[in-house]
Amino acid sequence: MNATAPQSGFELCFRSLFMEGRGLAFPCDAQGRVNLDGLSERARCNYLFARSLIGRDYTQPAVQPRADLTRH
Repeated sequence: MNATAPQSGFELCFRSLFMEGRGLAFPCDAQGRVNLDGLSERARCNYLFARSLIGRDYTQPAVQPRADLTRH
C-alpha cells in the first residue's frame, strides 16, 4: 500500500474461493469505500482485479477492522 494513503481503522477483504487463508485487503472507510487515488499503482490494479473476479476467484468483499490494529 502507498504510504500517502490515509490511515483507516478498516480494510476491505477479498478472500480466495479456492485457497484458504489467501486473499487481498485494502484500506477503506467503515462503509467499505476504498480511496483509489490513495493506493499505489500495484495496489490499485490488484483492487480492480479482485473486484472483477468476485464470484469466480474471490468472495464478496467484507469490511473488517484492520488486522494490524487488532493485534496486541
